[in-house]
Amino acid sequence: MPRYIFAHYNSLTLKYMNKLVWLLCIIVLFFSCTSHDIERDLDTYFSQEFKADEPGGAVLVMKGEKVIFSKGYGLADLMTKEKITPSTLFNTGSISKTFVSNTILALAEEGKLSLNDSLYKFFPEFKNTEIAKKIRLYHMLSHTSGLPDNRRNLLDSVYLLTAKDAENWAPIMKNDSLVFEPGSRYEYSNPAFNGLALIIEKISNRKWQEVVKEKIFTPAGMKTSVITDGPFPEKGVSHAYLKVGGKFIEKDYGEEPTFAAAGNGGIWSSAEELAQYELALRKAVFLKKETIDRSRVVYQHPNWKDATPAFIGYSWFIGKTEDGLKVVSHTGTQGGFYCDYVSIPEKELVYVILCNRPVPREQEREDVLAILKKYYWK
Repeated sequence: MPRYIFAHYNSLTLKYMNKLVWLLCIIVLFFSCTSHDIERDLDTYFSQEFKADEPGGAVLVMKGEKVIFSKGYGLADLMTKEKITPSTLFNTGSISKTFVSNTILALAEEGKLSLNDSLYKFFPEFKNTEIAKKIRLYHMLSHTSGLPDNRRNLLDSVYLLTAKDAENWAPIMKNDSLVFEPGSRYEYSNPAFNGLALIIEKISNRKWQEVVKEKIFTPAGMKTSVITDGPFPEKGVSHAYLKVGGKFIEKDYGEEPTFAAAGNGGIWSSAEELAQYELALRKAVFLKKETIDRSRVVYQHPNWKDATPAFIGYSWFIGKTEDGLKVVSHTGTQGGFYCDYVSIPEKELVYVILCNRPVPREQEREDVLAILKKYYWK
């Protein structure tokens, strides 16, 4: 190559390299500014909600595999003044149901049960066996079984303070009629997941809590998450509070019924480890992708009668943002614990908030999504 051509070539190469470097700098600066702006907006929003010397919450937002916001507000324990962090364990309430559901799905993948199995297969002691034969596991997973929750008619609040899954499920088997035909309507059911937890035990011949740890916690990297098995996990967890007469009173295990019944709400986890859970679901770590996808779409029951269309998959609630993006979510409420877990698959976004006092959860979800929309979609 002649010298002048070589020199001209080098000049052009240097020119384009300089442009490329500038472009990369602009891109890095843009994402750096975007990340900083989101952190500022979210922190400003939640700082207005939570006071440093009161019960509060842990908030985490993840985009793709990157945590873009993670912060704790307020106190985990009013006695010790321990501060809340993103690694603080909270009772997740009904978010626990998604773990029970996914463990049932894992057993189905292994051929140990079928979602078409009837309750009668596992609980032949039902008072009305015809009811048990009608209800399938997919009805239980989608809150469409039609089983009445008659626990408080047969069990008092003092008993329910320590009643575990079996004790909470026993009254359900005494029902001799249904509220509606299975699959025809939706009615949220806590006892359904006490029953599903017991089915995991019957199939596995061991504590269902151990099975969830093996099949979900361990592969998802949830190293500190625990599940109630009678006693309250007293160390390393937040306590929940309600404000009564201007003062916060503790309202969790020992003060509020059903805490000992773990299938419907016994999982204690952190914002950080729920983000790990979501990543494991996205990557199909502990279930096949097709199983996860099926669990996160609306289950269409052929005999649906309600004027409101179905809106739930296998435990997950399915909705849309105002501009049509799919939202997969589950809330959790137990005693003074108020939690929300929201995934927007199309944007690879997840928002988790775990609180140890009541919060305006639905409004907060709407406000947080509005902040995220400003930066990640128009």
